[in-house]
Amino acid sequence: MANDLITESSSHYQNLEGMSTHMLLQNINREDQKVALAVEAVIPVIEKVVNGIVEKMKMGGRLFYIGAGTSGRLGIVDASEIPPTYGMPHGKVIGIIAGGDTAIRKAVENAEDDATQAWKDLLNHQINENDFLIGIAASGKTPYVIGGVQDAKKHKIKTACITCNTHSLLGKEVDFAIEVEVGPEFVTGSTRMKAGTAQKLVLNMISTTVMIKLGKVKGNKMVDMMLTNNKLVKRGINMICEETGVDTTTAEKLLNQHGSVRKAIEAYLHEKK
Repeated sequence: MANDLITESSSHYQNLEGMSTHMLLQNINREDQKVALAVEAVIPVIEKVVNGIVEKMKMGGRLFYIGAGTSGRLGIVDASEIPPTYGMPHGKVIGIIAGGDTAIRKAVENAEDDATQAWKDLLNHQINENDFLIGIAASGKTPYVIGGVQDAKKHKIKTACITCNTHSLLGKEVDFAIEVEVGPEFVTGSTRMKAGTAQKLVLNMISTTVMIKLGKVKGNKMVDMMLTNNKLVKRGINMICEETGVDTTTAEKLLNQHGSVRKAIEAYLHEKK
């Protein structure tokens, strides 16, 4: 019987085990090249989502991601990288996965099938109508995610989704449906591949653009990044040099004195006036 989900439809490639290593890699790459173009097609919807998130966050709201399996892990990865990259407080972008933190590393049986649990998980963070919720599900039919966005909408919370099936059940439940049609997977149904790549690309686009619109980037620099290792300290010193024209010794002193790239640059430029 044919499957009506694009993500579950049969691969365009047969007899994978008979292919050479080179041919396997070449064909996987050929499929991957389709993903960026599929994402490009939904930029108008992504734009609406970004503008909605920025509006909420400017008023003190937060961004939530919910998902199961690979989709949930991708949301957690994106959320976890916001504080160190952009200096945002922890808790402003929150990723939640079906099955809890255990599910980040190990599948939790039946966790994604509970349509009521996502809202309970969100309530643990006191989600409210000032926040914005994105449900992530490659299939677009995950009960955990659908239940979560349905409950959120009942409480007047703006919602969006990232899925890889058009006209999805999830898409019908949200305010903004980002449906990236990447086609069948190289290995039939293995949505950690093209679907996962598409979701990662969209998450990158959303969170990066939101942070830029919130003023967390100056020029093209991450001026609010956390200086948590030597590589980032060196990067910060170079940023200060580029923005102010001072030498590395002076830049290092400014960074040590002010504790962040932004503050160091602003302090130096203020003194120069």
